[in-house]
Amino acid sequence: MTVRRLAEIQPDSFDFTPENRAWVDRQIRKYPEGRQASAVMALLRRAQQQNEGWVSKPAIERIADILGMPYIRVLEVATFYTMYNLKPVGKHFIQFCGTTPCVLRGANDIKAVLERRVGPMDGISADGNFSWLEVECLGACCNAPMVQINDDYYEDLTPENFDKLLDDLAAGRPVQRGSQTGRRTSEPAGGLTSLTTWYGADGTEDRFATLHEQDNEAVLTAADRDPALTDALEARDTQSEPNHGRAAAEKAGQDRTQADMGHGGLDGQHAPAGGNARPEGSVADTGTRTDDPVGTNQIESGAVHASDPASDSDRQEQPPKPSAEADRGETGPGSPKAGPDAADKTA
Repeated sequence: MTVRRLAEIQPDSFDFTPENRAWVDRQIRKYPEGRQASAVMALLRRAQQQNEGWVSKPAIERIADILGMPYIRVLEVATFYTMYNLKPVGKHFIQFCGTTPCVLRGANDIKAVLERRVGPMDGISADGNFSWLEVECLGACCNAPMVQINDDYYEDLTPENFDKLLDDLAAGRPVQRGSQTGRRTSEPAGGLTSLTTWYGADGTEDRFATLHEQDNEAVLTAADRDPALTDALEARDTQSEPNHGRAAAEKAGQDRTQADMGHGGLDGQHAPAGGNARPEGSVADTGTRTDDPVGTNQIESGAVHASDPASDSDRQEQPPKPSAEADRGETGPGSPKAGPDAADKTA
């Protein structure tokens, strides 16, 4: 951002008019005691409006006195924000958008009109009606190129309609704000390509607004109705209707489930006093043991087995016990190789 300085020629003094001073007092009362400085931007804006579109050094000092702020603090705000003009401007202050979307749509031609009609940027026309400044994006890219004149937007500009706009403003004739080509808000320039059921294929008939005015579905013809939309609305209304009987049944089912959990539950165990029926070492509300694969403890009916009465230490993985044949060895009594008489001989 370029350095912003106060104008070299300044008025001797500034003070708010009685009406504006009453407005200033109302703004200050919006903030708690000790926080009056929060109103500084609003007061700068009001001073600019009263002072024919710019903020003077005496205005900055007067606002600082009203708010109990050092002069430098108010000066910092005024010089930081480009919304405050620090030098005199024309009666119609034009902010020209020169960023990429507007340039692609012909902004340079609009800039040429300004240079021809008004003069160099930051200057004031000979009749005092116009001054202009190139600014960053003003947020109306769909309707580029565009300018802001004082507080209003003028969009869809061409060299021809912009010339006429300036002529009307200079002569004091009424002008059309917004699009200068008849476009409605930011709709497609060639007319609507979607939502034509509600707004009309040519983009001129607002049938959605008509529905609000009539507020009576019976007046719509069969061609106006959208069957899919009608079915969707009916389904929504049906789902949104309260079903007290179903709600009561669901509540009763929940109560029975909670009672079962407290008296035997899913696994057939009684819950201890003040506790739940969940077996030790199981996943909450499932009956599945945390140390067993899911489903290994389930029987064919799908119910969950009661928990193993063994303690946690007993459930630890243990080496398999040797079989009786292993204990006897390969040739010991009763072993396959020793034969049936080995036990008798030993005895």
